[in-house]
Amino acid sequence: MAAPRAEPIAGAPQVRHDARAQRFEAQVDGLLCVAEYERIGDVLWMTHTGVPAPVGGRGVAAALVRAALAWAAAEGLKVQPACSYVRAYMHRHPETLPLLAGPG
Repeated sequence: MAAPRAEPIAGAPQVRHDARAQRFEAQVDGLLCVAEYERIGDVLWMTHTGVPAPVGGRGVAAALVRAALAWAAAEGLKVQPACSYVRAYMHRHPETLPLLAGPG
């Protein structure tokens, strides 16, 4: 099964991986948007996705999660979607489901 897309989508914000802070982030209209994670062994626990209301509805959260899942796939990691947005995103994008970690 193909890994999730890592290339940017037209109109999507530029996403940066801040490994030290354990998050993927984007600045949109001067506001910080994040998809936070905790890496435990070979599992990427996606813990929180946050997009301020003034920039919501623009696909920013999807861009952050898409980048995080592409990185996890490239690193050979499994993903545990502790964040409800990440869980919903993965179910809306079945090509990402092979990344799901077992129960935990």
